[in-house]
Amino acid sequence: MKAEPYLLFRGDCEAALNFYKEVLGAEVTALMRFRDAPPGAMPEMPGMADKVMHANLKIGDTMVMASDGQCGESSGFDGFGLSLMVADTAEAQRVFAALAEGGEVRMALEQTFFARQFGMVTDRFGVLWMVIEDMAEG
Repeated sequence: MKAEPYLLFRGDCEAALNFYKEVLGAEVTALMRFRDAPPGAMPEMPGMADKVMHANLKIGDTMVMASDGQCGESSGFDGFGLSLMVADTAEAQRVFAALAEGGEVRMALEQTFFARQFGMVTDRFGVLWMVIEDMAEG
């Protein structure tokens, strides 16, 4: 058994995927739009044809799935976050700054008792990231 995170966006999934490709070096390994569904397989959803129905995003060794499945709903990304283990201090600072651009720093990136660098940031898409440079790394 394996559990993988599934991010549900509200219409900006493709922009988020492109952002994560640029900032994290992620790779989109699959992408299906609502228009790609067989006729009659999905309920009529005006304005959704070009939105992302499902995507697989590989970040390092981790697969994250994503969709514009929250379109029209007001809920956000409450109650969880994604942790991102980085190799060294320079990478921690680069990734944290990029994720913070247009987002909100929840905890500044700094040394802690459990990590060489740790910080929490909500990116411009509402996803909470915990950037960690482990004591054993770097």
